[in-house]
Amino acid sequence: MAHAKNHDFHILPPSIWPLLASVGTFIMLFGAVLWMSDVTSAMFWGGFALVIFTAYCWWRECNQESKIGDHTPVVRIGLRYGFILFVMSEVMFFFAWFWSFFKHAIYPMETYAGTEYVAPAIHAVNAFELPLINTLVLLLSGCAVTWAHHALVHNNDRKALIQGLSIGIALGVFFTFLQAFEYYELIAHEDWTFGGDEYYSNFFMATGFHGFHVIIGTIFLTVCLIRAMKGEMNQEQHIGFEMAAWYWHFVDVVWLFLFVAVYIWGAPVH
Repeated sequence: MAHAKNHDFHILPPSIWPLLASVGTFIMLFGAVLWMSDVTSAMFWGGFALVIFTAYCWWRECNQESKIGDHTPVVRIGLRYGFILFVMSEVMFFFAWFWSFFKHAIYPMETYAGTEYVAPAIHAVNAFELPLINTLVLLLSGCAVTWAHHALVHNNDRKALIQGLSIGIALGVFFTFLQAFEYYELIAHEDWTFGGDEYYSNFFMATGFHGFHVIIGTIFLTVCLIRAMKGEMNQEQHIGFEMAAWYWHFVDVVWLFLFVAVYIWGAPVH
C-alpha cells in the first residue's frame, strides 16, 4: 500500500546492502587473482555468490519502495541520472578495449625485449557470415524492446509490452548461442587461443565482455517481463524497464562499433 508523503524526496533508512556489496566485490576480485594464479577458485565463487545475493535483495527492496510510493518524479530523475553515470562508466570500460585493439593493430611494436615481433598467421573471421547474422539478431532485439516500451508509454498496451519483451529476450538468448558457437569454431577448428598474442587477447576480451553484457541485459529484460506479467508497471511507473531498455540499446551500439572495428576493419590488418 502506498503511503502519503509531504515531500518529493526519498529518505533512505540504514541498509546493510552497500557494505555487503563492497565486501562481496572485494572477495570476488581477490579470489579472481588467486584463481588466475592457480591457487584456488573457491574464493572467487564465494564472493560472486555474495554479490548476486546482495544484488537480488537490494533490487527487491527498490522494487518494494516503488510500490509504496517512494519513487516520486524527483526520485525517478535521480535514478535516471545515476543510471546514466553507470552507462558512461561502461562506455569508458569498452573504450579501453577499443584503444588497445587499435593501438596494437596500427602500431604493433616491431621489437620487444630485443627480439623481432612476428605477427601470427591469423585466419580472420569473415564479418559477413556469422557476425553479420549476430548483428541483425541484436538489432532486431533492440527493435522489439523499443516496440515494448512504446506500447507501454503511449498506448498502455500490456499485451504488446509482453510480446515485445519476449521477442527481445528470445533474440538476446539466440545472440548468446551464436556467439558461443563462434567461439567454439575459432578455438576448436581455427586454433585460436585466449592469450599469447595481442590480436587474440583483444578480440576475446572485447567481444567476450560484450557477450557478458548481453547476458546481463537479457536477465535485466527477463525481470522486467516477469514484472510486466504481474502487472507491476504502468505508464508512469516503469523506471526499471526504462533502464533495461537504455542498457539494451547501449549493448546494441557497442556491438555495432565492435562489428565495424574488429570484424571489418581489423580483418585486413592481420
